Amino acid sequence: MNITRENIDDLNAILKVEVVKDDYEGKVNDVLKEHKKKANIKGFRPGKVPFGLIKKMYGDGVQLEEINKIVSEALGNYISEEKLDILGDPLPRRDDNEKIDFATQDDFVFSFDLGLAPEFEVKLSARNKVPYYQIKVDKKLKDDFLDNYRRRFGTYEDADIVTEEDMLKGDIVKLSDQGEPLNDTLKRDSSLSVKVIKDEDVKKEFTGKKAGDSVDFDIRKSFPNDHEIAGLLQTEHDKLQGADGTYRFVINKVNRFKMADVNQELFDKVYGEGTVKSEEEFMAKLEDEIQENLSKESDYKLNLDAKDMVIDKTKFDLPEEFLKKWLIQTNKDITEEDIEKDFDSFMRDLRWQLIRNKIAKENEFKVEQEDMVKEAVEFTRIQFQQYGIFNAEESQLEMYAKEILKKEDDARRIAEKVIDDKVIGKIKEEIKTDTKKVTTDEFNKLFQK
Repeated sequence: MNITRENIDDLNAILKVEVVKDDYEGKVNDVLKEHKKKANIKGFRPGKVPFGLIKKMYGDGVQLEEINKIVSEALGNYISEEKLDILGDPLPRRDDNEKIDFATQDDFVFSFDLGLAPEFEVKLSARNKVPYYQIKVDKKLKDDFLDNYRRRFGTYEDADIVTEEDMLKGDIVKLSDQGEPLNDTLKRDSSLSVKVIKDEDVKKEFTGKKAGDSVDFDIRKSFPNDHEIAGLLQTEHDKLQGADGTYRFVINKVNRFKMADVNQELFDKVYGEGTVKSEEEFMAKLEDEIQENLSKESDYKLNLDAKDMVIDKTKFDLPEEFLKKWLIQTNKDITEEDIEKDFDSFMRDLRWQLIRNKIAKENEFKVEQEDMVKEAVEFTRIQFQQYGIFNAEESQLEMYAKEILKKEDDARRIAEKVIDDKVIGKIKEEIKTDTKKVTTDEFNKLFQK
């Protein structure tokens, strides 16, 4: 076997793999002998089928499979031994390889296109400036945070007269064309939110009612989607066929949402029992939490801007035509039009990957298990907080984090995040940040751009 490389330019090359009969004949015969041992063909005892018949039946397929294995292994070894930094995978040159005739040839030459990673340097200094947007903590932010907690820990209370904001408990039953209840459709203790009713006339009809009153309505006109209807009828989405029509809802109870009062009970629910003991302490703690959250948002924006700055500053060419062919051949469900539409975004992501990998290699950044667990714990902490759990113990977070790391896709994503953070951290050490104080609205507009 022999492999030769023809460099087209700095970013493209052709590999030719020459395979002769001696390279594959022994392996093919070994596989065919195994087939002979296991063959069960009518007229022959097991293991006694003539080798010539086995070769005639399976020889071509086995030969093709073994040659493919040999070529694939040879490509991998060559790329590794030559320390070639390639992009994507070697692509068979169809025009060359389609001329091969396995029925008449014993020796073969397989040709592959290679896309080569470019040589480049990442040069950073304090002359490279990136803005750091520090978000101001204003009264509106504090009021919004406070209202969020008051809603999260609010409760439903009994009310007498229905308003648009209320949640109703009652019995719902479908009516016949004559307006009589079809008792086999009766559902008790059903929940109905007045606010989500789409039909304004029906909404007005509910408003002002009290326990014991009833309202007839067309269910499909009154509720916006199958999710609301399924909840009202206490059934599954796929069982809604035939559910359209007129229904009667008899109000049993009117529940009105009341936001939590700003008192010790709320303080304990938000930050843990006894952590804060006055409204003044609570608001100070709330402001610290807001500032911490805003800092995370500011840091996130800084990371994006630092990453963009490095990509824009670090210029190098890429084998674009090869990459387009590689994307087409390795993604069967996308078209050339799809590739063209998303190609700029793909190229930018690829540029970042190359830059990131170079910085990581030059600085010998590695993903340690400790890094993985720490990142997984932070991911878990955010998930817990989204469910209103703000005081989870570290041991509990670690337990969940380790379960996350057992999932291959999650572990790979977290490892990528760890390397990204280390590389961006290094970039921020080299450059200069320029602090700019902005309002929340001004900050949000930065992302709209």
